[in-house]
Amino acid sequence: MSATRICIVGGGFGGLYTALRLSEFPWQSEDKPEITLIDQSDRFLFSPLLYELITEEMQSWEIAPPFAELLAHTGIIFQQGSVTEIDIEGKQVTLHNEQKIDYDKLVLSTGGRTPVESTPGAKDYALPFRSLNDAYRLQEKLRLLEESDRDRIRIAVVGGGYSGVELACKLADRLGDKGRIRIIDRGTQILKDSSEFNRETAIKALEKNQIWQDLETEVEQVASDSITLIYKGQPDTIPVDLVLWTVGNRVSELINKLPLPQNEQGLLEIEPTLLVKGREDIFALGDAANSYDGDGNALPATAQVAFQQSDYCAWNIWASATNRPLLSFRYQPLGEMMTLGTDNATISGLGLKLDGPMAYLARRLIYLYRLPTLKHQLTVGFNWITQPIVELLSS
Repeated sequence: MSATRICIVGGGFGGLYTALRLSEFPWQSEDKPEITLIDQSDRFLFSPLLYELITEEMQSWEIAPPFAELLAHTGIIFQQGSVTEIDIEGKQVTLHNEQKIDYDKLVLSTGGRTPVESTPGAKDYALPFRSLNDAYRLQEKLRLLEESDRDRIRIAVVGGGYSGVELACKLADRLGDKGRIRIIDRGTQILKDSSEFNRETAIKALEKNQIWQDLETEVEQVASDSITLIYKGQPDTIPVDLVLWTVGNRVSELINKLPLPQNEQGLLEIEPTLLVKGREDIFALGDAANSYDGDGNALPATAQVAFQQSDYCAWNIWASATNRPLLSFRYQPLGEMMTLGTDNATISGLGLKLDGPMAYLARRLIYLYRLPTLKHQLTVGFNWITQPIVELLSS
């Protein structure tokens, strides 16, 4: 009997951590599966720490280690490439180079993307902030603006959610007095899904950094050097040097094309076991799946949700191969953390409320523990400890 072939599409939190968990299970030698992980990038991105690249608090290798390094000695096969087609009846995945990968079990963890097509000019002039390439593009834009002779740098951040607030605070730290930053949101308050403690702490940080909040405001158009806003029916065009787009989450087109049950947003409908409804061979998690907590509330597309789902997904694949019962996913809200600039953060959850430098340190340590492999945790942790010493000796 040949080994079960498990194909995982997408190497984000859901995909990579599912693969790593699967490789750790006590498989009998005759049951040990062939695990293939596919991602279009050669690196995994620990997205909650992407903001630290703006202020150069962290380096790319720390938050985006190569898959080859993470998967060394695990037996997991890594394939870099874009998936162009999935034949769910023939159980075959096709890559952009026409390579075909057969599977017995399929895991869809394709992530999402930030939609910028619906607002005129946004696709041409606004930068999303979701990937490593997005961060590199932003760094280059900032470098050019900082090297110019302008006395102020005007930035509009569209979206007052977690990403928008964290981004604005890091930009304020980097640009200092030169920065003129505003957050634009259609809601009546920023961080509408956040805890009251974190929201209030974030508002204080925004006010301290003199970051303007344009609430109940829509973006009508983005141009090369301006943005047109609508507030209470009145348009207002203001000059900007840079527009950053942090709102929205759209499922990948690959998922939309599949003949599988989807909701109005294109998210795959799944059973509590993370199996796609009507299928015994396809699992979906993370940004690709329509997920709920125990009370029936829709879960947000966050790293924390995908991270927790990966444990259940891996268990259920192993359980189905070893005649064990499958488990229903149970989300455990562990609270929320936000960076609010250099040496400042806020944490709320599990009875804990923390802000300022202590929250900043705690957030760093929690994320260090969440990095995908022990080797990478130790390498990054050692760098954090020795870096201040190196800087002191070189000064």
